[in-house]
Amino acid sequence: MLDQLLDLSPGGMDTLLLLPVLIALEAVLSADNAIALAAIAQGLEGGAMQRRALNFGLVVAFALRVVLILTATWVVQFWQFELLGAAYLLWLVFQYFTSNDDKEHHHGPRFASLWQAIPVIAVTDLAFSLDSVTTAIAISQETWLVLTGGAIGVITLRFMAGLFIRWLDEFVHLEDAGYVTVALVGLRLLARVINSEFVPPEWLMVAMIALLFAWGFSKRVEPKENQSDELLAAGLGDEVDLEAIAAEKEAQEVSAE
Repeated sequence: MLDQLLDLSPGGMDTLLLLPVLIALEAVLSADNAIALAAIAQGLEGGAMQRRALNFGLVVAFALRVVLILTATWVVQFWQFELLGAAYLLWLVFQYFTSNDDKEHHHGPRFASLWQAIPVIAVTDLAFSLDSVTTAIAISQETWLVLTGGAIGVITLRFMAGLFIRWLDEFVHLEDAGYVTVALVGLRLLARVINSEFVPPEWLMVAMIALLFAWGFSKRVEPKENQSDELLAAGLGDEVDLEAIAAEKEAQEVSAE
């Protein structure tokens, strides 16, 4: 379909057509990437730390993307790179679904410091980029065009990941859905290594990811019982200052950071 569209465009118009196509492609292929990075960032305590991890991690990720784009014609000759990417993504999924931490909503990796999270975010984006960059290179051989699409893709990715960090706390199945999509990308890379004929078409991947996200957003987290009701049930009544409890808890969290 894309080839037919480009055939209809007059000479010199291909670039104008390809840039929005590459941007749209990056946005679509970044949805599963964004939720994976958001889930990783949640391994840090506090929203400020999570935002900083995404900011610094994606700066490093973009540098790695540039290297990947500039060496793409060489990288695609070695199936080992895609095998490593597939193994890494599938390892993330395995680690998530085998977690025994049932007390917490977040089951992904946890980090003691910001600098532990940054390389994980950067490497995860690089593993995803093995799929999106090779697709972009197949559409256009103009390196500057692919770099521009990649830069806009990273900016879009940062915005989407920021939204997903908030949504992961609001929807019950969203983190599970996100990691299933990570598994799909890992299996797609693995299929490409085994036999390129086994690789599902882009439209099928997009359809499957859309269905998973629909399931992910299908159920909100139920609000906790009102704390005053719990205290009344415990027989404490109005003797407990709920605002004082909340203030003390917040102070403890700040001192812990």
